[in-house]
Amino acid sequence: MKIQRTRSQEKVIEILHDLKKAISAQDLYIELRNRNQNMGLATVYRSLEALKLQGEVKVRILPNGESLYSSIHRDRHHLTCVNCAVSIPIEECPVHDLEHHLEDSHKFKVYYHTLEFFGLCDDCQSKSKAN
Repeated sequence: MKIQRTRSQEKVIEILHDLKKAISAQDLYIELRNRNQNMGLATVYRSLEALKLQGEVKVRILPNGESLYSSIHRDRHHLTCVNCAVSIPIEECPVHDLEHHLEDSHKFKVYYHTLEFFGLCDDCQSKSKAN
């Protein structure tokens, strides 16, 4: 069953596909304005929330609490430093087979998954050893 999107949702998903990276709602609002697309910040948030509930957008929450949104068609995972908040994308994904198994065994439609490891990056490790 195809869910009907609003015009605002269409604009939001189009930009997320174009950017090919995760973006905050505020930055998405700025990007819309740069493209001469009139949309209020509250509408951006409502559109993102609706698209998330429809399984078309995923949300990644950074250690500082900021939410980043991206298309579910981007399967990116990260190593995130808890000290400086640098986020290093990793290409490997050991979860895909488990995802398919869970869909079958629990009759559950998985929209997306996230995989993130938290720790200290090389620079922060070096700085802590120097102190």
